[in-house]
Amino acid sequence: MSPSIWQRDNAEAVVTEARRMLSGPLPQAARRQFLRRGLTLGGLALLSGCRIDDSATAEAALQRVSRFNDTVQGWLFDASRLAPTYPDSMITRPFPFNAFYGESEVPQVDADTYRLEVTGLVADKRRWRLDELRALPQHTQVTRHICVEGWSAIGKWGGPRFRDFLQAVGADLGARYVGFQCADNYYTSIDMATALHPQTLLALDWDGQPLPPRYGFPMKLRMPTKLGYKNPKHITALFVSNTFNRGYWEDQGYNWFGGS
Repeated sequence: MSPSIWQRDNAEAVVTEARRMLSGPLPQAARRQFLRRGLTLGGLALLSGCRIDDSATAEAALQRVSRFNDTVQGWLFDASRLAPTYPDSMITRPFPFNAFYGESEVPQVDADTYRLEVTGLVADKRRWRLDELRALPQHTQVTRHICVEGWSAIGKWGGPRFRDFLQAVGADLGARYVGFQCADNYYTSIDMATALHPQTLLALDWDGQPLPPRYGFPMKLRMPTKLGYKNPKHITALFVSNTFNRGYWEDQGYNWFGGS
């Protein structure tokens, strides 16, 4: 059997087994552990027959594993599966601050002059003020933020569903990606299926109050179905596209899909 055929069959086998395992009741922690171990092992299996004897080849091999993991996570993503929610009594207070810079470097955004830039495959490219975003139907969720570093915390976020906003601007919902630019120079992108997930919010509030600067004022993307680094803060611009874009941490080797 040729390596390419074996690799394809192995990938299909990994996905089939993953779907079987995840189709029944499985605790969230066990689900994450299965994905981490199973997808990594499946990706490594794709490298059989490859010689990894120099840094360039090793880097290419790791990128291949990462792309494989992203692909399988995308296949396994279920838009109808909701992340667990919690009572207010379980909210983590104080909620941890986490960024690629210190808290003294948090950007200060002027609420009065703030305008959200919307570009790409959308019908309405006007800029949105904060009061216009708050005029959309608002939703609140108490969900767990899971960091790739290994810690987690439960928080309460409020704001419009991202899918409602995308519909309001006439976005092409058949497009593949949505990308984000932020006031702290952070950037990332997500798949459209996650953008349309009912728990994906444009969070304007934290714990019933306007989002504090340390947590992402004026707006952050809140996705309990993805790891923390996929939840950008201080969002100033977004774009809908069929062109693949990575992100700040993804450009440094993190998986692009980043499912939790």
